Amino acid sequence: MASRNSAGATFSILGADLVVTGDVVATADLHIDGRVKGDIACAALVQGEASVIEGAVKAQSARLSGTVHGAIEAGELVILRTARIHGDVSYDALTIEQGAQVDGRFAPRAAPAGESTLTLVS
Repeated sequence: MASRNSAGATFSILGADLVVTGDVVATADLHIDGRVKGDIACAALVQGEASVIEGAVKAQSARLSGTVHGAIEAGELVILRTARIHGDVSYDALTIEQGAQVDGRFAPRAAPAGESTLTLVS
């Protein structure tokens, strides 16, 4: 389902009852509440708490609160307390809420020195 927000930008929603098998590529923002068995590439990703992604995630920004089994690469990454990440994470800016679980390595993306930020939120 695709929608337009008040600023006119397009976003797509994959509902909780939806299972997608295969890669998902979107130039728009993407909200996932269902299950994706494949890689995801999009501008901005919002993942719901019950959502499961089995594949790599690449986004300019990502806000994750569900389960991800795969590598994550994002410019601005927020990992919420309900998130369960199983894979390596690369980022430019990173925020992790207390309670989030990550089984993998963290590494800033290749950026000039001093441009990566890490924020821990309790």
